[in-house]
Amino acid sequence: MSKQAQGYFYLSLAMVLVGSTVAASKIIAAGLPPFTATALRFAIAFPLLLLLMRRTRTPWPRLPRGDWLILFLQAGAGSVGYTTLLISGLKLTPAADAGVIIGTLPVVSAAIAIVILGERPHPSTLLAIALAAAGVLTIVFRSETGGMHSLTGSVLIFCAVICEGLFILLNKRLKRAIPPLTLSSLMAGLGGVIAAPIALAEVPWAGSTTTAAIAAVAYYALVPTVGGFLLWYAGLAKVSGTEASVFTALAPVSAVLFAFAVLGEPLTRHQLLGIGCVLAAVLCLGRSRPTTPGSLRIRPEPH
Repeated sequence: MSKQAQGYFYLSLAMVLVGSTVAASKIIAAGLPPFTATALRFAIAFPLLLLLMRRTRTPWPRLPRGDWLILFLQAGAGSVGYTTLLISGLKLTPAADAGVIIGTLPVVSAAIAIVILGERPHPSTLLAIALAAAGVLTIVFRSETGGMHSLTGSVLIFCAVICEGLFILLNKRLKRAIPPLTLSSLMAGLGGVIAAPIALAEVPWAGSTTTAAIAAVAYYALVPTVGGFLLWYAGLAKVSGTEASVFTALAPVSAVLFAFAVLGEPLTRHQLLGIGCVLAAVLCLGRSRPTTPGSLRIRPEPH
């Protein structure tokens, strides 16, 4: 297998794992409060990320005070905000719907950069934003009402995507570059610190915690979080940033397929149409962003 083919394989598998987090979060939502699940996830992942740092001799950075404030805000938005909003939204809406909405992350990030940072959009970026919006609208506004198709749930999940987009925006404000493994470790550690007090307030021991939910949290922490990180950056080392960005389109496809195969959710024409729009949007965005492997800041998994 060629170096490029190996890169494609690693990136594909990483994005498949990212998609699987939606099904895992759906299981978690049925058996654990959102902040409790988030704190538990980081409690499992953080020691493993520290071990990876030690094995790879990755140093802790010396950062100015302003960068530590940005990191704290990143952890609050991209780590705790994303995960808790996703779990809360999945209590109300199907995992397949969530998969389509989460697939808009690269496009939402580009839109945030245009609105807040004043970046000049490429025509392909504007087309990608329009396609992504169309994909989300097919999920949010549909003919059937009631049941598990909740507007509130869809809005919560889209807010989770915005939180992750804010993480990417805040990352551009850091004065010093932080290695990816160090950044992931910091996000897990700070995210756990933020989530833990609120998790205690949820009084999780008084509720009906399920074994399936705890197992899903362990899977989320071990496989997509740590394993997805290793696969993504192993693939990124073998291909260009532009090529890698295209593989993010596999995450929503994976999420919808896991919802069908693992959770037994039916696939509707709205979901298929929505995912088609989102895939087209991500591909358009990939063509409009000539990046290098060192500059690509898409995280391998939602923190």
